[in-house]
Amino acid sequence: MFAALLCTVLFSASAVSARKTTERLGGTEANFVRLIFAPTLMLLVALSFGPALMGYWHPKVFGLFLLSGAIGFGLGDIALFRAFPLLGSRLTTLIVHCVSVPVAAITEYFWLGTTMTLQQIVCAVVILAGVAVALAPKENPNLERSVLLKGIGWGLIAAFGQGFGAGVLSRVITENVAPTTGVELDGFHAGITVAVQRMLGGMLFSGLFLLAVRAWLKRKPDSPLAGMTRADGTNDWRGGYPWLLATGLAGPALGVTCYQWALLDNATGVVLPIIATTPLVVIPMSIALNEEKPSWRSLAGGVVAVAGVVGMVLMTKAT
Repeated sequence: MFAALLCTVLFSASAVSARKTTERLGGTEANFVRLIFAPTLMLLVALSFGPALMGYWHPKVFGLFLLSGAIGFGLGDIALFRAFPLLGSRLTTLIVHCVSVPVAAITEYFWLGTTMTLQQIVCAVVILAGVAVALAPKENPNLERSVLLKGIGWGLIAAFGQGFGAGVLSRVITENVAPTTGVELDGFHAGITVAVQRMLGGMLFSGLFLLAVRAWLKRKPDSPLAGMTRADGTNDWRGGYPWLLATGLAGPALGVTCYQWALLDNATGVVLPIIATTPLVVIPMSIALNEEKPSWRSLAGGVVAVAGVVGMVLMTKAT
C-alpha cells in the first residue's frame, strides 16, 4: 500500500515538475532528454540483478515493447509535454489519467472483443462528464478558448498514448505474445525490464521526431511546427535542468519502479484506484507553486472524474 501511495505522489510531482520544465526548455527537447537518462538509470538497476534477467528478453517481445513505448512514452509524452504549458499540470493530468481509462476499455472492445458491462459504461460516462465539467471554458477564465481547445487536443492524444500504448498493447504483449515465446513476464525484475524496453522505444521515437522537426524547420522556419522545438537556442538549461531531473526521476524512473513494487504485494484492483487519484494529488502541488487557483466547480469535476476511474477499475476487477 505504501508503494502505491508513493507512486501516486511521484507521478504527481513528475507532472508538476514537467510543467515547470516545459516553461524553460520546451516540451519536445525536455521529453527527449528525460527519456535518455531515465531508461539509462533503470537499465543500470536492471543489470544489477545479473544474468537472471536474460530470461525476460526476446527479439519479438522486445520489438513489440519498443512499439508500445514509442506510442506511450513517445507519441503520448510528446503530446503530454505540449499540453502542460497550455493547460497546466492539473488539467493535463486530469485528461490523461482519466480519459485513458475509457480509451483503453473502448480499444479493447473493438480490437480484442472485450465486452464492456453496463456498470463500466456508466463509469466511462461519469469520467467524461467530470472531465467536461473541469475543462469547461467558464471554469477556466484564465485560458483563452483557442488555447484551451489546443491543450485539450494534445491531452487527448496523450491519453490515447497511455491508454493504448501503455495499457492495451502492453497487456496484449504480456498475456498473448510473450507466452508463445517462452518468456514469462511476472515479478519485480520482469517489470523493470519491461519498463526499460518501453522507455527505449519512447526515446527512439522522441529522438527521431525531434530530428525530423528540426530538419523541417530548417527548410520552412515559419511553419506552425516552430512551436514544437526551441532550435533557436532559447532553452534555459541553467534554470530548467533541476526540474528536468525531477520529472525524469519522479516519473519514468522512480514512479514506474514504485508502480511495479506496489503490484508485488497488492492486487491490481487495489493499486490502480490509488494511482487514479494522481490528478487530485496534483492540485495542492500546483497551488503551492502558484500555478493556478482552480474554481470549486472545476475541482468538483475532477473529483467526479477520478471517482469514475476508481469505479471502472473496481468494476473491471470484479467481473
